[in-house]
Amino acid sequence: MAENETAPYGTPKAPSRYRTVHLQQAKDEGRHFAMLTAYDFQMAQIFDQAGIETILVGDSAANNVMGHATTLPITLDEMIVFASSVVRAAQHAMVVCDLPFGSYELSPEQGTASAIRLVKEASVHAVKMEGGSRYAEHIRMMTAAGVPVMAHIGFTPQSENVLGGYRVQGRGDDAAARMIQEATALQDAGAFCVLMEMVPSEVARQVDEALRVPTIGIGAGNATTGQVLVWQDMLGLRSGKMPRFVKQYADLRSVVHDAVTSYVQEVRSGAFPAPEHGFES
Repeated sequence: MAENETAPYGTPKAPSRYRTVHLQQAKDEGRHFAMLTAYDFQMAQIFDQAGIETILVGDSAANNVMGHATTLPITLDEMIVFASSVVRAAQHAMVVCDLPFGSYELSPEQGTASAIRLVKEASVHAVKMEGGSRYAEHIRMMTAAGVPVMAHIGFTPQSENVLGGYRVQGRGDDAAARMIQEATALQDAGAFCVLMEMVPSEVARQVDEALRVPTIGIGAGNATTGQVLVWQDMLGLRSGKMPRFVKQYADLRSVVHDAVTSYVQEVRSGAFPAPEHGFES
């Protein structure tokens, strides 16, 4: 079956590698696609084998892997290490990597240089950049240099100190019009996709309908073309309060806790290692 043929029941056959064109096809055909974050080889391999279309190497690694309170401290060098691990695991998924705080804000030239490093040193397939239409020129320069760019609007975690914390964006009578204007400017600058975070569902729906390119939502309702979640949230590893927009598909925190507890108890009691875990002389 050719790559663009249709599998039974109207489901398109999975391509050997998901690319920007396949996300655009999903938008054009009214289909949805899934994205999860990943930061290491093993989890990225599992997600890839499960059929995920896109993997985001998010700057959320700062919180979820490195233990920082926010995403702000992570560096471009650190993002390259995480992204390289994910790319080595992803045989089919498209890998998108965040441009971390401080790696693009100064100028389009700085942003383009950072994006090129991610493609050249980590072999990612695209980058994601937070911010509205003020970054349109950044996107033009990056795409001209051959780097696909995913835009990110709504709540942008790198700007949490300016936004006053984790707050829903896109409220007010003219919210939809303002967000459509921002998203359209980024699309017209060359962004292949627009991610919206913590945006009212109706606003996100209107933005998606106004754009030619696909959209991805996180806390933005179900009208976007794609959805993304942080994998530790989705699989129940987060401690503390779960964001309202997260659906927890498993409780791995309890599974891992119980397994480690059993291991500790068996080591202390001498039950592990048992004879079958050793080697004969």
